[in-house]
Amino acid sequence: MSDIISDVREGLEDVIACETKISRVDFVDGKAVLEYRGYDIRDLALNSTYEEVVYLLLYGELPKKYELEDFKIELAERREPPPQIIGLLTHLPPYTHPMVVLRTSISYMGSLDRKIDVKTKEECLEKSKNLIARIPTVIAYFHRIRTGRNLIQPNFEFGHAANFLYMLHGEKPSKTAEKALDMDLILHAEHELNASTFAARVAASTLADMYACIVAATGTLMGSLHGGAANEVMKMLREVASPRRAEEYVKRKLERRERIMGFGHRVYRGVIDPRAELLKELARKLSEETGSIWFKVSEEIERAVYENKKLYPNIDFYSASVYAALGIPDDLFVNIFAMGRIVGWCAHVIEQYENNRLIRPRAKYSGEVEKKYIPISERI
Repeated sequence: MSDIISDVREGLEDVIACETKISRVDFVDGKAVLEYRGYDIRDLALNSTYEEVVYLLLYGELPKKYELEDFKIELAERREPPPQIIGLLTHLPPYTHPMVVLRTSISYMGSLDRKIDVKTKEECLEKSKNLIARIPTVIAYFHRIRTGRNLIQPNFEFGHAANFLYMLHGEKPSKTAEKALDMDLILHAEHELNASTFAARVAASTLADMYACIVAATGTLMGSLHGGAANEVMKMLREVASPRRAEEYVKRKLERRERIMGFGHRVYRGVIDPRAELLKELARKLSEETGSIWFKVSEEIERAVYENKKLYPNIDFYSASVYAALGIPDDLFVNIFAMGRIVGWCAHVIEQYENNRLIRPRAKYSGEVEKKYIPISERI
């Protein structure tokens, strides 16, 4: 076999598949670095808004004040999906998983786009803004439909995060809740070639349409080792139930050599995920405001895991307690991840279109070779 493909990296670990100007994941002086278009994630999370980060990721630079105001208005005006999508949501079985609903809705949006195959930068940005603005509405609408409640129309005076919580719960969120979700969406907006983004880029490399690429991403995100991890963390928190039981739970899991969800990261090995640090503080503030017990349970699990295994939490770990404190149902956790990551997916699809080469890796064959064919009449 050629030397080019003789070295197998399981899971493509540390394989460089492409160049990107969208985000940077790195290590500097033993500390994890995450930057969007060159800006540190800590600065963006603490000082920016999700709409500003969307503008940055789509257009490559931070907006001026008037540009951001115009952009916020533009996104808000795109929130209401076509009536056909609402009809779809009312006809899907109420037991349908919300991520299946989301990917089905995105595919349906593509069927309504007369320019579905147009891939100019301008048209891709149009499609991206529609998807970013409408996905929260689809998520909130379906949840209210499946629970037998009236739909809450988008409030164009609210920001992206506040509007979603308003449509989901039917009341204006607190400032703490709004900031928590807004920051969570920023932290989930982009993360280089994670599995779902890579799926979107592979689809884009075939010159599939934008909607097909995003459907590929949503399908990939749904797995429990990717976007579904926060849901698995929440299952763990409910099983532990009390901070006092965390130590015993962790030791029992480790003795059985079972995975503890929400810890470790393929890229951030041996260092803490910078997003987890920021989410932990969010979870703390929400816990103080809402009285939710899940932050204290999470904190004790984090302590026990580090003492016994020296592993740090990743973004999924504290996402669970943040979402629970915000009153978001467990099966919507993956959808909230998608709601934040949609801009990263769109940015990568656009980047792939602009400098495209079909992504077609090789596999090292490990089966039998040179077997002799036996006619069916001679097989015993």
